[in-house]
Amino acid sequence: QVQLVESGGGLVQAGGSLRLSCAASGRTFSSYAMAWFRQAPGKERDFVAAISWNGGNTYYAGSVKGRFTISRDNAKNTVYLQMNSLKPEDTAVYYCAAPRSAYSSGSYIYTRTTAADYDYWGQGTQVTVSS
Repeated sequence: QVQLVESGGGLVQAGGSLRLSCAASGRTFSSYAMAWFRQAPGKERDFVAAISWNGGNTYYAGSVKGRFTISRDNAKNTVYLQMNSLKPEDTAVYYCAAPRSAYSSGSYIYTRTTAADYDYWGQGTQVTVSS
């Protein structure tokens, strides 16, 4: 059974930074792409960033490109989201997600940017950015 557990959320002032972590268990972590999504109150769950199984490919939503960095440590079964220059509009619950299937092609992540493309989800961690 795949389990994803996020941590690292909190309250930060605009312009500040946070690093989210997602610890995975239940299967061979290094074989699968991973992604981060976020959901603000009353809104849909939106794609933030994704990373291929070996970290060789990354992809970002336009709203976070240049400010957020996704990375992974396969030895620790963990994926990270470093968030810099945070804005009040980044306030949301952030979710870690993983697909059911493994794909050898790193470019797979470029066409997997909706919540429906991912099968396993963490419980979410709240990020609040004050102005």
